[in-house]
Amino acid sequence: MRERNKIILEYGTYMLSFFVSYIASLAEWYYASGIILIVEAVYLYVHWVRESGSLVELRALFTLAWVGGQGISCLKLSTLQDSWNYITWLSFFVIYIAFGIGYEWGRKYSRVEGKEPEKNKKKANRLFRCIMLLLVVSAGCFVIEIIRIGYIPVFSDEPYSYSYFRMSALHYLHYCAISCILIPGLTVLWKKIDSEESKWRNGAIIIANIVAFAVPFLYVSRFQFLFEIGVAAVIYILVNKNMRKSTLVLLGFVVCAAYVVITLSQKRDAIYLNNVFKMKYTHMPVFLTQPYIYIANNYDNFDCLVKNLPKFSCGLRMLFPFVSLTGLKFVMPNLVPATVYLTSTELTTLTMFYDAYYDFGVIGVFVIALLIGVVAKVIIDIIKKSDNPVVYLFYGQIAVYLALAFFTTWFSSPATWFWLIITGMIYCYVGYDKK
Repeated sequence: MRERNKIILEYGTYMLSFFVSYIASLAEWYYASGIILIVEAVYLYVHWVRESGSLVELRALFTLAWVGGQGISCLKLSTLQDSWNYITWLSFFVIYIAFGIGYEWGRKYSRVEGKEPEKNKKKANRLFRCIMLLLVVSAGCFVIEIIRIGYIPVFSDEPYSYSYFRMSALHYLHYCAISCILIPGLTVLWKKIDSEESKWRNGAIIIANIVAFAVPFLYVSRFQFLFEIGVAAVIYILVNKNMRKSTLVLLGFVVCAAYVVITLSQKRDAIYLNNVFKMKYTHMPVFLTQPYIYIANNYDNFDCLVKNLPKFSCGLRMLFPFVSLTGLKFVMPNLVPATVYLTSTELTTLTMFYDAYYDFGVIGVFVIALLIGVVAKVIIDIIKKSDNPVVYLFYGQIAVYLALAFFTTWFSSPATWFWLIITGMIYCYVGYDKK
């Protein structure tokens, strides 16, 4: 009973903050509306980090991203932004509550106390082989793409060259090429369980990681670059229970530095971005404008969908990974709903739940958020019991997806499922035992 009352109190503060933010938005007090949700997101993140004992606890990350991102969007710093439809507000509220129900349903809350992976020569050898195989396959596929398409995005003068660096017939090669982003996370696990000090293996691992970071940089893909750093950082935090605060600061610095480097390589200046997003303050620095765009506009695109969608697509949007990976999209293009409702043709990023609403409306976002909450808690339970180190790679990916819940339709993306399938294959191989 005490645990239940505690949960009700925790979500009660969210409900109250959400309601006050909604009223403030109706009154066009946008700064107040946004600040209320941002403060609530930070408060709940800190609260659940203390309760769980982990900086990367999945519910805490989702709260900070989803509620905090909504608060940032509520600030309305762009003239493109307008007041949201009440269905949009209802959907955002339902999503967070449904995630919480799925996360808490039938399970007692406990601290995130996964076992640190133990030294294991056999599993370390298998992880090393997987890293080397990913290196060879990814590098090979990337070279083939360069030869077939004829240029490397980072050396192109086009600001959106990465978007065109692909051919429909090579989409499997493209997925294989970007799978190298799993290498840094696997490297953290390999270093943790490896019991030998082999110079040639250390050298091979260094080369593999150089390639893993070079490919996203050459693609000019900020997302892939930050994704691989994020997954590796989450895994490092999980498997090193007594990590120093200075190490956390260093990890944060690395992520920020990576963001700056990849942003500079995209050849977009502040004037261009401020004009595209029609910022009210036209002289805002690029390192503030760009994150604001990638957070705030996604919620506005969801609102644009709510206001303009004539009818639900009844599952076709979320089936896209299956349609794409099987090649059906080339045979039956009508299986992919073509219209994407956006505030601007240049601002195409979406939230995690865009496709769920596109398919089934408020019911769709409720069910998907509920399932994601269940999966998040199941993964936390698994890492407490599993002896297979690759389970941390699953956790790392889900953690990044939830930490960037405002950013894209993760589970409607073929790449997401491709990475999860590869992770599953590695998990089976590393944990395989004839007995």
